[in-house]
Amino acid sequence: MSLVEHAQNADTAFEHIPIIDLKDISSSDPASRKALADAVRDACINVGFLYVKNHGIPDTVINDALSASKRLFSLSEAQKLEIDIRKSVNYKGYTPLLSSNNDPENAGDMHEGFEFGWEEMQAKAFDEKRANDGAMAGANIWPNDLPGFREEVLTYYHAAVELGKKLFPLFALALNLPEDFFSDKTKNSAAIMRVLHYPPQTGPVDDRVIGIGAHTDFECFTILWQEPEIQALQVLNTQKQWIDAPPIPGTLVVNLGDQFARWTNDVFKSTVHRAINRTGVRRYSIPLFFGTDYDVKLEPISSCISPEHPAKYEVVTAGDYVQQRLKATYGH
Repeated sequence: MSLVEHAQNADTAFEHIPIIDLKDISSSDPASRKALADAVRDACINVGFLYVKNHGIPDTVINDALSASKRLFSLSEAQKLEIDIRKSVNYKGYTPLLSSNNDPENAGDMHEGFEFGWEEMQAKAFDEKRANDGAMAGANIWPNDLPGFREEVLTYYHAAVELGKKLFPLFALALNLPEDFFSDKTKNSAAIMRVLHYPPQTGPVDDRVIGIGAHTDFECFTILWQEPEIQALQVLNTQKQWIDAPPIPGTLVVNLGDQFARWTNDVFKSTVHRAINRTGVRRYSIPLFFGTDYDVKLEPISSCISPEHPAKYEVVTAGDYVQQRLKATYGH
């Protein structure tokens, strides 16, 4: 069955998100890698979301990043606004409550965040990867007087980036492509991380103000850690049902974004999702948005086009597309 036929027969009225074991992601056994790629293909075509276990990121690294996030968001409003993203020309820094609005039908996103991109643990005077970050090119902005914060979140960032690099060959196999298909397109991969805090919503409920409104992500895929035992993430199936994506111990969530939808002519799904924190407690999450180099053209893969399924997107560079979405979200 071709990829297009597979997509046309997809079960997109899903009621759960599959869990995929990555224990064979570095295997040299072709049969093991094919089995893993087949499972990934099914998840990408039917759902656009998957959980991954045995992902290789130590709990200590994740816990340190969570601790750092809590310290950041415990700072005073005045301290956080010193690094306000609206003072930045490259979309890095602190995002206050209600400063973004991912769903135009809503009145604002009830979370605060902090965004940063590639940076070596030992900072360089000139970093080629950072210089090629398109709309986000340029230095990160770090909070003052917060010892250990930079090191702890960057350690998790680099671990998540390494996982992202391992996933690209797997996605290529899932698309019946050579494993190195994306190699020349991801030499300076876009890799933007956000640490997020969703305060508890109390008092009268305004359905137009939720943790983050319904949206799709910009890049090829997102690697998401979400705080245990706090349900907030929901994924929309084709029956217009919101399916809960609760935290599962030992797993990360991986969801496809718009770059992969464009690469694959919607064979791989970039699925609408949102987060609503009605738990009465604070919630923290850390997504890494991982994509191609910003100068790469998002052109549909030939195996994802047919007379019955013609190309549906104009060809744009990854950087131009991301910049359009950033302007729509942050208004600058």
